[in-house]
Amino acid sequence: MISNENKNTPSDDVVFSQPTKHDGAAMWELVTNSTLDTNSPYKYILMSDYFSDTCVVAKQNNQVVGFITAFIPPKKQDAVFVWQVGVDASQRGKGIASKMLHYLLESDACKNIQFVEATITPDNKASQSLFQKLARDFNTEFTSSEFFTKDVFPGDEHEEELKFIVGPIKK
Repeated sequence: MISNENKNTPSDDVVFSQPTKHDGAAMWELVTNSTLDTNSPYKYILMSDYFSDTCVVAKQNNQVVGFITAFIPPKKQDAVFVWQVGVDASQRGKGIASKMLHYLLESDACKNIQFVEATITPDNKASQSLFQKLARDFNTEFTSSEFFTKDVFPGDEHEEELKFIVGPIKK
């Protein structure tokens, strides 16, 4: 359990675990009530079942209040790619996203992981700060580079995605 030092930290009843397919719908609902890119409910159910070893849910009173969807890329077995991090509005600013990343990196599935990768839009300062904090926590490097430019996305709705890499991580 997580300690409750003040109102800006997760309370004792926030529990982290690997998701099951039954958590997928709640993860999707959390996204639909946020500013995150909404994927189909199927994506969250699939990630919770097929990729549960590299995904995390945070629950309070058995309700999903946060999640991470991630996977280990087949061509880069020393990295975990974090696809999405979501935290319910009522729980933001309490360190849940950071705690979920640490939980993920401490999992058996990530025992050989040396790098954490993610793509983040240039205006998403909260996500950038989350991964910068992760680099500080592990006393390692944090880099960003151009990755998916705006021209690869259909229409004019999606910003470019920068690739962020934290590592090497020594556990």
